[in-house]
Amino acid sequence: QVQLVESGGGLVQAGGSLRLSCAASGRSFNRSKLGWFRRAPGKDRELVAAISRSGGSTYYADSVKGRSTISRDNAKNTLYLQMTSLNPEDAAVYHCAAGSLSYDGSPLSTESSYYYWGQGTQVTVSS
Repeated sequence: QVQLVESGGGLVQAGGSLRLSCAASGRSFNRSKLGWFRRAPGKDRELVAAISRSGGSTYYADSVKGRSTISRDNAKNTLYLQMTSLNPEDAAVYHCAAGSLSYDGSPLSTESSYYYWGQGTQVTVSS
C-alpha cells in the first residue's frame, strides 16, 4: 500500500508562484511513476504533470506547460510541483497520485494508470 499526503496549497495572488509537496510512505516509492491532478468545481479532473520512476521523463498538460516543473526526490520519498504565473484558472484541489508498483508500460499521460491517491490540497488564486 502507498499512502500520499499533499501540502503547500493556500491562497496566492494572480501572477504569483507556489510549490506543492507530496510525501509518500512505503519503501517502493521509487518504483512508481507519479503525477499531479487537479479538479475545479464544474470541471473534469485534469492531469497537470507527471514524472517517471527515475525522474528521467516528464509530462505536462498544455495549460501549464512552460510555467510548471514537476520533480521528485526518491531519497526523501517526496514529489514536488512548482508553479509560476498562477491565474484564477489554476484554482483547484490538487492531488498527487502514484502508478502501479509493477511496470505496465503505459505512458505518463494515461490517467487511468494511476492507482494511489492523496487527499488533496486546495489552491486558491486571487485576482
